[in-house]
Amino acid sequence: MRRRSAAVVFLAALAAAAPAHASLFSGDTLDFVADILAWIVLVIAPVIAITVFWLVHILPEKIAERRHHPQAPAIKTLCLLSLFFGGLLWPLAWLWAYSRPVLYKMAYGTDTVKPEHEGHEAPVVTEPPPAPEIAGSAVEPEVAEPAPRVTRTAARERRPWEA
Repeated sequence: MRRRSAAVVFLAALAAAAPAHASLFSGDTLDFVADILAWIVLVIAPVIAITVFWLVHILPEKIAERRHHPQAPAIKTLCLLSLFFGGLLWPLAWLWAYSRPVLYKMAYGTDTVKPEHEGHEAPVVTEPPPAPEIAGSAVEPEVAEPAPRVTRTAARERRPWEA
């Protein structure tokens, strides 16, 4: 009995319901809104999506440059490859940009490299201070002066394989 009364109430509510409208707009306004929405979906949304995809995929490169990562050019290459492979390599580039090279400090004495776009300076030649002269010491053997010591600039560290 309860089921029958519930069914009757449901059918009465269904019959008394107002007709549904699919849109707030009608006529020419509906056509205009549909045209605008089509332009947004077909032109503007893909441009925004491609731009966001590109900006996200160059983030590891920017992080590596900001942190003066010694392998920044390789990270940049991996970011470009990731763009062509649909983002599959992007997590590797991200991790690489935040990691430190394992034996780089042992080989080169530092964990970071100065950016190449800073000015290159000529090496600074420093000479040792002159030895004090002692009068009347004719017995001392003559010692050849050591060659001036060349120090590297802070702008760029030279690698062993570079001439």
